[in-house]
Amino acid sequence: MADTKDFDGPGLSAKPEPAPTEEFDVYAFWEDCRRDEPVKVIDAMGQDLYFVTRHQDVETVLRDAGRFSSRINADTMGPVMGTVILAMDGDEHRRYRNLVAGAFRPSALERWGDGLIRPTIDRLIDELPATGRADLVSQVTARYPVEVIGGVIGAPFDDHEEFHAWAQDISLGPEDYARSIAAATALRAYLTPIVEDRKVHPRDDLISDIVTAQVEGARLDDEHIYGFLLLLLPAGAETTFRVMGNCLLALLRQPDVLERVRADRTLLDPVIEETLRWETSVTMVNRETTVPVDLAGTSLPAGVSVVCATGSANRDERRYVDGARWDIDRESPPHLAFGTGRHQCLGMHLARLELRIGLDALLERLPGLRLDPDAEPVEVEGMAFRSPPRLPVLFEEIRR
Repeated sequence: MADTKDFDGPGLSAKPEPAPTEEFDVYAFWEDCRRDEPVKVIDAMGQDLYFVTRHQDVETVLRDAGRFSSRINADTMGPVMGTVILAMDGDEHRRYRNLVAGAFRPSALERWGDGLIRPTIDRLIDELPATGRADLVSQVTARYPVEVIGGVIGAPFDDHEEFHAWAQDISLGPEDYARSIAAATALRAYLTPIVEDRKVHPRDDLISDIVTAQVEGARLDDEHIYGFLLLLLPAGAETTFRVMGNCLLALLRQPDVLERVRADRTLLDPVIEETLRWETSVTMVNRETTVPVDLAGTSLPAGVSVVCATGSANRDERRYVDGARWDIDRESPPHLAFGTGRHQCLGMHLARLELRIGLDALLERLPGLRLDPDAEPVEVEGMAFRSPPRLPVLFEEIRR
């Protein structure tokens, strides 16, 4: 289910390939597709899946809501999350998206920086062992966005480990419905008393905004409320932690760049944008054709699943020179890590803010930060979801 990264975006109906092995190189596969078969037809559980890999074609699909509908996400994500805006099209989508869009504008997010986001990352750094050895994934990046999104919506997420597990399982979607539906059920049960309280006693938080919002004079029913929350919460936690891990790994592999950024924090923005292009956390989004379409020389019938490989588009050699290389000095056009068009990620400004504040705090407070030379080598892993599973590091001290 490839779009819990987005507070509003598409989903993946089926895995386009068997579960990748350790030897499977998804970027090599995409490179072959871009060169030889830019719209690759793959049999997925008895149905043809049209896999789009070039940047121009991916952008075309994501911007053309008339011929490429988001409705298919109701089939794949509906059983897990219920009614979600990323499965809506047209005026219905616009109405429900506008309910919460204002809360995620950069100006609206500024209040969370000093009051929530920076204190959260500082507390996690304070809890690192004084020995100067840590795993930044399990001890920082997997916890940080979970606790931030909990604060933004107004939910008291005391057990971050359980919530993180729910977020990961919900993201499995149709890959493992037993786990994803069970996790969504557990999360909804957790949220129910909070939602019911906010209906009667609204506060200054996002759950209150959602439960008191009105569409055409009527408040949202429970299916729309929980559908939005079951999308928003894993999206706000699961994918940002992956991008942060990718950023840190890229920096730690290039100590000279790390020192440049430590000396000049204005370089954090290019670090974040280049990482989003080079290794976005979620690499595929889904659409469904509404009419027969010709795309890159391939005829697509109406009613078929179209998987847009944004991870492939972000390395397309027609758009990016040496796209497999991470280079913060790259002068290149915008990436598609947050999608584009009507379903562009609502949470992209919050994600960037969390990344900027989190990376800044780690560089400021952990002098001598470096990969642990005695640990096993670390790589970014995964296909639809990508991040390093661990980040073993050393540092000199924790600056207070």
